[in-house]
Amino acid sequence: MFCRKKKIFIFSILILILIVCFFLYLPQEGNAQPIPVPDINIRVGQADTPQQTVDSVKLLVFFALLSLLPAFLVSLTSFTRVIVVLSVLRSALGTQQTPPNQVLIGLALFLTVFIMAPVYQEIDRQAIKPYLANNLNQEQALTAAEGPLRSFMLKQTREKDLALFVNLAKIERPRNQQTVPMRVVIPAFIISELKTAFQIGFLIYIPFLIIDMVVASILMSMGMFMLPPIMISLPFKLLLFVMIDGWYLVIKSLVETFR
Repeated sequence: MFCRKKKIFIFSILILILIVCFFLYLPQEGNAQPIPVPDINIRVGQADTPQQTVDSVKLLVFFALLSLLPAFLVSLTSFTRVIVVLSVLRSALGTQQTPPNQVLIGLALFLTVFIMAPVYQEIDRQAIKPYLANNLNQEQALTAAEGPLRSFMLKQTREKDLALFVNLAKIERPRNQQTVPMRVVIPAFIISELKTAFQIGFLIYIPFLIIDMVVASILMSMGMFMLPPIMISLPFKLLLFVMIDGWYLVIKSLVETFR
């Protein structure tokens, strides 16, 4: 059996090589032109105009921000709250890997894009477009971009958490929101998001916990000690979740917590 599979694998490789060779050495007909292959290179040379240097710097800044995008996505947006709530929901259902991690992360990403769309529009209007039009330098653009993002995070941050990091940073009490440093806002925002997510997860967990307790009590009263209660309660939890249109209620409530 192993030798047969090995022969089939070798035969498939030979067929693939023949197909590739056929297309590589296929003669051109008429005026057909070969497919152009782009020439990509990175070089450092002398710019003819200052505008070329500015465009190169903008490109470097763009790639630097792109490399930090995952950290920004997790720390500065609604992604943390959304993914924690969805993970707690899956645990409450007891379905282990259903929905899979890829589905939960994909849903959390698109919900994050939906929730953060107004903030991005403000950043685009106040910082990105003026910077691309050379009306702002890099420092001014970053300062302008911080405004809408800071306002969003402070709306979701508890005063207690913000005061904690103000005291830990040993800085003077800010006069208003615009004077709060981002190094204080970001960690306060993250722990506030975690607390809010766990509060929502607790409320989601209660009805499913009641079903588990009822099923376990019934099984114990019937003397069925060897039968895992999760095997009996799982269908009832799924039935309850479907009957109340659980995904609609969870997503609706979750998005509305950011307004």
